[in-house]
Amino acid sequence: MSRIERFPRFIWRLMRFLPPRIAYLLGLGALVGHFILILETTGRRSGHPRQTPLAYDEIDGKIYVGSARGTRADWYKNLACNPIAAVTIGARRFYAHAELITDAHQIARFLELRIKRRPRMLGLIFKLAGLPAAPSPAELEQYAAQRALVVLRPVKDETGRPVHPTPD
Repeated sequence: MSRIERFPRFIWRLMRFLPPRIAYLLGLGALVGHFILILETTGRRSGHPRQTPLAYDEIDGKIYVGSARGTRADWYKNLACNPIAAVTIGARRFYAHAELITDAHQIARFLELRIKRRPRMLGLIFKLAGLPAAPSPAELEQYAAQRALVVLRPVKDETGRPVHPTPD
C-alpha cells in the first residue's frame, strides 16, 4: 500500500474542499480549469449531489480522470451506480456519461501519456508511491493495477441540448 492510500478517509474528504473548490465557488474556475474540474455525481446512498475537484486530461473531446484510490474512491463508487455526472471545467458545464476502466494495461498507457503532459506532477505522485520519477513499463503496469480510470464523454450541455461527440 502506498503512502497516498494510507491517508485516512477524512483527509480525502477534506482535500475535496481545498483551493480548487473555493476557486470555482468564487467564480475563478478559469484559473484552475486548465487542470482541475469539478465532478458532480449523485450519491449512491443519499441520492444527493456530491461535488469533487479532480485533476483531468482532455483528449479528443473526452475527459480522462484517474482515481488514486482506485475503485474505493467515493466518487468512483457513485459513478458505478449512476454513470451520468455533471462536469464543470472553467466556465464550461456539461453532462457526461462515465466509462469506468480498471484494466491495468489501459491505465498504464494513459499514465504514459500523462507523464509526458505533466512530468512534475506525476513524478511527485510516483515518488509518494515509492516509484522512480520515470518508472519502467512493468512498474507502471503494477502501479496501474491498483488504480482506476474514468473516461467522461459529454452528452448534454447545461441547457440540456445534446453535445455532438467527436468521432473516435
